[in-house]
Amino acid sequence: MQHFIRLSLSAIGELGGNPFSASLALVEVARRLRGAGAGSGYPLPVVLEVDGLDVRIRCETGHNITLAKLREDPNPRKVEQLSRKLQKSTEVTDPAFLLRRNQEMARYLDETRARTERELAELQASLDARQKELHETLRQAETDPLTGLCNRRAFDMRIEMAFRRAMRQHDEPLSLLLFDLDHFKEVNDHFGHQYGDAYLNKMAQAMLSVIRQDVDGAFRFGGDEFAMLLMADNVTACDKARQVLRSMAGKVSVGIASVDQDTPDGLTLEAFIHQADEALYQAKRAGRGRVICCPQNHLGCISECVIKATAT
Repeated sequence: MQHFIRLSLSAIGELGGNPFSASLALVEVARRLRGAGAGSGYPLPVVLEVDGLDVRIRCETGHNITLAKLREDPNPRKVEQLSRKLQKSTEVTDPAFLLRRNQEMARYLDETRARTERELAELQASLDARQKELHETLRQAETDPLTGLCNRRAFDMRIEMAFRRAMRQHDEPLSLLLFDLDHFKEVNDHFGHQYGDAYLNKMAQAMLSVIRQDVDGAFRFGGDEFAMLLMADNVTACDKARQVLRSMAGKVSVGIASVDQDTPDGLTLEAFIHQADEALYQAKRAGRGRVICCPQNHLGCISECVIKATAT
């Protein structure tokens, strides 16, 4: 209310009236407005208007008080400028204006939030699509296109992580099985590449049938060379190898190396792979169609497990 009284005095002065004589009338205006509830927190709209030469205050309670009489008609342009000035200066305290502004801000925030949520949803969908594409690209880069098994690149990554974990934990065994199809070149030359491809896929299915998905791994290095990583000891690994051997009618040579809680801490990954590779060559030199475990592992299958070939 004090702000409005100051504005009224300023307006009368700019319109050419006498602010001093108007101040006495404004004392009565203040008394009546307080009696009507002004300053109590309840909005009380009050208008300062120019009617001819009269400058008066009018409010919705019925009060209509003349503050000053002007000496000449005010310039309409000056009145318009003064009206905009007064309106702008009272906006910050006008409850109705503040309410409208709050409503507009709330609507703007709602629209902004909805737009942001849509943009985030679109961004998440795009991100999911890119991640899916990346995952598929990585999967293809680590997959043998013929058999669907993991390739040598995936093997190199998996065996390093698995070996380090097994050597660190000690209570989690790990077995590496290396496979070589016996006389595959002759099979391929005699029956053709189409039959050879089917034979390779048969080997892949035989391996997949004995491993646990998301735990163990089956790999094709290329040609007729395959490998399996089993989170198991050499006894279990030997049993799995013999199952593959039976599925392939005994026409596979297998070498196995394992690490367990008794494995020396100094064993390296290269030495571990060499043990399995050496066992594989022992199986081939011993007549093929058999499983040989690394001689350093004195558990279960110590020397060799032979599955006799059967006629098909």
